[in-house]
Amino acid sequence: MLILAAMAGLLSVPVAVLLVEVIAALKASRLKPFEVQELNIKKRVAVVVPAHNESLGLVPTLQDIKSQLGAGDRLIVVADNCTDDTAEVAAASGAEVIVRNDPQRIGKGFAMGWGITHLRQDPPDFVLFVDADCRLQADLIEGLKRVSHGVQRPVQALFMMRSAENSPINHSFAEFAWILRNWIRPLGLRNLHCPVQLMGTGMMFPWNAISSAPLASGHLVEDLKLGLDLAETGRAPYFFPFVKVTSTFPTSAKGTESQRQRWVQGHLATIGKFVPRLLAAGLTRGDVNVLVLALDLLVPPLSLLALLVAGTMAVTSSVALLGGPWLPVLIAGGNLVGFILCVLLAWIKFGRQVFPAHEALSLGTFALKKIRLYGRMLLGGTASQWIRTDRSTPN
Repeated sequence: MLILAAMAGLLSVPVAVLLVEVIAALKASRLKPFEVQELNIKKRVAVVVPAHNESLGLVPTLQDIKSQLGAGDRLIVVADNCTDDTAEVAAASGAEVIVRNDPQRIGKGFAMGWGITHLRQDPPDFVLFVDADCRLQADLIEGLKRVSHGVQRPVQALFMMRSAENSPINHSFAEFAWILRNWIRPLGLRNLHCPVQLMGTGMMFPWNAISSAPLASGHLVEDLKLGLDLAETGRAPYFFPFVKVTSTFPTSAKGTESQRQRWVQGHLATIGKFVPRLLAAGLTRGDVNVLVLALDLLVPPLSLLALLVAGTMAVTSSVALLGGPWLPVLIAGGNLVGFILCVLLAWIKFGRQVFPAHEALSLGTFALKKIRLYGRMLLGGTASQWIRTDRSTPN
């Protein structure tokens, strides 16, 4: 039965990491902005918007960006393998448009790399990546530019997902899980003076950091991959939660399921590919930043971690009741208590408004949907390329 004890012990690592991050985030009231001096007005920013069939929702994003651009700044839309009028809509909105058509290499990473290649002709001082369906806080570009200049590292803004108005799908638990992943955990790491993972949008880079980064890939979570690649070169991302970029969850069941499948599949693939390498590199070089990101990456999506913790508790308890050892039960029980404490602390401090207590009864239905999702993934139902999230409202 050592196998059961080992399984429960391995699960203790992500639970412990999550608990440390949540407790560290409780110091949020002590958080202060990073202070930097006034920047030289000649510092230029290029905002790159990778867009794949995004013409329907692109204009508000471009308007938010254009209102924040200064003299010498550029707005570039990469119309990547589009079959709609994304390029025309972007051009009509005043963006500089570059078209990329390569059906054999589809992925947001390829589009980002295409934008960087284009910028080599006239390199800016900073590059900001923004997804084509996001809204930007009014002072986001200036805030990120100042901080990135000060730390000379990539800087990640706060990226939040919210339910669309009158959405037919209840995203309350998904909003809470997103807050835990993109706000609470990075906030805890920031309070511990540690780096964070990149989140895919609202990412500012000094030119000398992004110009040599390995971007051209079809990886499903290219943001995670990029942040880890940069951390290995000594440029781990810095979290600046005082400016925010927002987006909305899909309003159709199809869009919701495909989006979550890509996130989960990409995260799990990144764990398998990067964690062993990062742990080895961090231990060999004594690089705490790399070790921290490796441990942070070990924490799977909240719903999957909940299923693993509950499932391990059920299996170890059943074996013990049939005459097996109780040590695995004790370890699994500790994981369960630690996980519940994580969720409870996060909910009390940050999540009560988006996930009211009376909606806890919906967790059973949500869990069943997740079990079906993970079951399909195990049976080979995987996402393999960059596709536009379906945000259509069902008839």
